Amino acid sequence: MTSLATIQHRHIEVDGVDVFYRESVPARADAPTLLLLHGFPSGSHQFRRLMDLLGDRYRLLAPDYPGFGNTSAPADFDYTFDRLADIVTGFTERVGLTEFAMYVFDFGAPVGFRLAVSHPDRITGLVVQNGNAYEAGLSDGARAFIGLRPGEDGAEETIGQLLTPAGTRSQYELGVADPTRLAPDAWTLDQYYLDLPGRKDAQLSLAFDYHSNLARYPEWQSWLRTYAPPTLITWGANDPFFPAPGARAYLADLPDADLHLFDTGHFALETHLDEIAPLVADFLDGLPGAALTRRE
Repeated sequence: MTSLATIQHRHIEVDGVDVFYRESVPARADAPTLLLLHGFPSGSHQFRRLMDLLGDRYRLLAPDYPGFGNTSAPADFDYTFDRLADIVTGFTERVGLTEFAMYVFDFGAPVGFRLAVSHPDRITGLVVQNGNAYEAGLSDGARAFIGLRPGEDGAEETIGQLLTPAGTRSQYELGVADPTRLAPDAWTLDQYYLDLPGRKDAQLSLAFDYHSNLARYPEWQSWLRTYAPPTLITWGANDPFFPAPGARAYLADLPDADLHLFDTGHFALETHLDEIAPLVADFLDGLPGAALTRRE
């Protein structure tokens, strides 16, 4: 019988936010560490099966951001990507992460890249799954969505459609070649969290702030060129928001990145875990085990 990892479920206070996180217990105390940063509208539960498979070999940590999952934030929390990154950075410090690789997916990319730019001495490598850092990776629909502004006629209604049960489910199903590989529990759980008091207002705020990420793309690309992190790219090629050109765009700054495109949609782990998990394991095994230094 395959041995599954022991996964611990904890809370820790970070700047007034009660952060929920999942942490695996690897067999080796010196196992490589991977910080798992989730996307929208999911939480750390999206990594549950990956952690089961790999958590006995690596230290895997997956926090829920404020406004997501089991994390609780004060009523006056400012839902911007800068603040999400502040909380995640504080989380890494509270749990004692000094050197770690990052797995960035969707919202995890703007959160993780903010952390990396601020603390490049902590990053050992990068796994990117449908996490955009290039304008080439934005679909027409994504550009229109990002262009929405508060107070515009119909803007809140357009965003709100993504927060309905149909909208949440569609984010999992669009672009998926074999829908039978999708467990409905994922979007059902996401919708439960979205329907909690105050959560939809939080998501509206983050949606209206998304344009701040595009403004920082050049900064993140400069970090990639300057530090050349070992990088694995696993990408659902049929993602309606972040299509395949977004994956290939990384190669301009990271020509040695290991790129894999899969015939699926946004949530590639839901359908292609059996292919992605070994890639992540091989990647972590091959890391030099030290934080990045500037490339001369």
